[in-house]
Amino acid sequence: MKFLDQAKVYVRSGDGGAGCISFRREKYIALGGPDGGDGGKGGDIIIECVNGLNTLIDYRFKQHFKAEIGLHGMGRNRNGHKGKDVTLRVPVGTQVLDEDNETVLVDFTRVGQIYVLAKGGNGGFGNTHFKTSVNQAPRHANPGQEGQEHWIWLRLKLIADAGLVGLPNAGKSTFLASVSSAKPKIADYPFTTLHPNLGVVGIDGREFVMADIPGLIEGAHEGVGIGDRFLGHVERCRVLLHLVDITQDDYIDAYRVIRGELKAYDEGLGQKDEIVALTKIDSLTEDEITERTDAFEAAYGFRPMAISAVAKTNMDDILRALMSKIQLENKLESDAGEEPQSWRP
Repeated sequence: MKFLDQAKVYVRSGDGGAGCISFRREKYIALGGPDGGDGGKGGDIIIECVNGLNTLIDYRFKQHFKAEIGLHGMGRNRNGHKGKDVTLRVPVGTQVLDEDNETVLVDFTRVGQIYVLAKGGNGGFGNTHFKTSVNQAPRHANPGQEGQEHWIWLRLKLIADAGLVGLPNAGKSTFLASVSSAKPKIADYPFTTLHPNLGVVGIDGREFVMADIPGLIEGAHEGVGIGDRFLGHVERCRVLLHLVDITQDDYIDAYRVIRGELKAYDEGLGQKDEIVALTKIDSLTEDEITERTDAFEAAYGFRPMAISAVAKTNMDDILRALMSKIQLENKLESDAGEEPQSWRP
């Protein structure tokens, strides 16, 4: 299944059916009176958050959705039936934005959420509705109301417990493949990962979801490289795992670059709790690892973890550190009265 995290969609609810002008005409019944029925209500456009989806690919090839119109009223006091609703099913983490692509109409954060985006038009009254003691044969009926139409944007922000960030070739996909059953593309050239990947990670009998997003470079918030469009997928993560390639010459500056891009994208994202790890330590000697780790600590005031996804060095330790921070965030959410996210891909 291809990954798609943004789609523009046109929706229109159904028009209401028109009321009927009719009179009862039967043999031997004089002055039968009006018997025109009311028109039916038009169908609604509904958006529902469902389980089992993690992409918006369904809206890649179909972008127009129109609900059914209400049936017109008929004689013998028969009302038209309601038009059928149209339901758009989206994955957890989807935001519905107005046509300006900025105004958020609804944010789906849990399975089962339903939002009526466009209500169908009401059906018109038939002439029976207008019968009075002084107007016993009304020749008037209402037309149905028109439905509503909108252009909207659907934007998916994957919900995960931990998010992987770093420069291209920092070892994010290798890390995800090492700790989960996910099979992201891995190669020795930049921007191998072109769309986010999800994996379920287990440690000490517990599990959490990890998201790997494409690598960032300096100036990504201005559109350099593949830009920062995928950073939205780590906005909802409880903790970030920041991977830095220890084998590159400017590994100390690499951390500053990514931190700057996170803050430029969203100040809240820049303040999110994180764990920093130096990767690919299997390529260096113990003395070189210690020297470079000490230099990083001297530059930023904290000591990063040192790991190797290929050699499985210190992998359990970093997963336990991630799980500890995730559980702490869950506890804080529970204490604040928020319902912890339970969705899994």
